[in-house]
Amino acid sequence: MPTIYIIGDSTVDTGTLPFMGWGGALAEFVRPDVRVENHALSGRSSRSFWEEGLFAPVEQALQPGDLLLIQFGHNDEKDDERHTDPDTTFPEHLARYCDIALQKGAQPVLFTPVCRRFFAGATSLLYTHGEYALAIRRLAAEKGIPLCDLKKDSRALFLSLGEEKTAELFVRLKPGEHPDYPDGHDDHTHFCEKGAHVIASLVAQELRQIPVCAPLMLAAS
Repeated sequence: MPTIYIIGDSTVDTGTLPFMGWGGALAEFVRPDVRVENHALSGRSSRSFWEEGLFAPVEQALQPGDLLLIQFGHNDEKDDERHTDPDTTFPEHLARYCDIALQKGAQPVLFTPVCRRFFAGATSLLYTHGEYALAIRRLAAEKGIPLCDLKKDSRALFLSLGEEKTAELFVRLKPGEHPDYPDGHDDHTHFCEKGAHVIASLVAQELRQIPVCAPLMLAAS
């Protein structure tokens, strides 16, 4: 049985409701004989995912014919022990994941980080992730690794939906609605279950365009 392995951060992590990343919804879009193993974990960067040993079980399990989907960037830009430099250590960590997958006969796929919900007026979104998305695009081109430009796709989707409809894809809680957030919560980064499925559909659309990935996906409905 071919397996799609996913590594990444909280926007990919299956999570616990009301939070859900797109990795938790991807199985809906793959063939029934394909397994999805989501190893993404909240709060991780390309660096900390490696340093904490979280990639070790994935490396051990990868086999020829598997896919490795890689999305980092949200936490790499933070100024703490997770930080990486977009010109050096960030692409170096991503390249390591890609090289290991290739050595195991699996196919790595690089993802730019999904867009945050920061509207600047009704028809514009602030750019986030800066040089990190550019670093991913550059690495994919240099190494010939398939790229899913999820930042570009999600940005286009959010702009087409508008600010209020886009907000329905993210975790928004009224005061008293959830015991962990008694004062309510208005999230600009993390998806609700609906949002996870919508973003996973974007991922599936991208994967269907990549010849080595397309045979593992369900046809578009």
